Amino acid sequence: MSETMPIPRLPPLAALLAGGVPFALVDHVLGRLTAGTARRHDALFARLGDKARAIFLIDPTDLPFAIMLRPDPSDLRVEALDRRRASGWDARIAGPLAALLGLVHGAYDGDALFFSRDLVVEGDTEAVLALRNAIDDAEIDLAEEVLALAGPLRRLAEPPFRRLLPLAERLSGVALTRITPERGWR
Repeated sequence: MSETMPIPRLPPLAALLAGGVPFALVDHVLGRLTAGTARRHDALFARLGDKARAIFLIDPTDLPFAIMLRPDPSDLRVEALDRRRASGWDARIAGPLAALLGLVHGAYDGDALFFSRDLVVEGDTEAVLALRNAIDDAEIDLAEEVLALAGPLRRLAEPPFRRLLPLAERLSGVALTRITPERGWR
């Protein structure tokens, strides 16, 4: 984001390993995560208004794939795909995975990322702003959303998950959970 605080990049080995995961598995996990998030944060769609029908290409540049997202509640779709085959999107948001997750969790300011060129926005910028504002208002915490996927096993999964999360954040430099005034960042 700046010369004093660079955005972490996914190590090449991690990106290579991520490239070995079949798109069908990534689609399944993303689909469950997106559907659950949509159920728990249904006001997100109202905030998006007619921009919910836009097709967003979320492009984590340090991963070997991109994510196509249509946040329309009547036709919610999410798909992992080879970024070279990505077409038909209305808006593209590209940057390192850490920057994209940091935006969702409130660790980074979208305007600062854009002006520092850590984040690239193409296409319908009005749709991108609507999505950013909707996500900010919903205060989505992806760690909570992942835990919700555990269903009845959450009680067992949560204690070790909560102990490992701060360590993973410190080691990676990536905001893996929502930033709150009590918790802060770094």
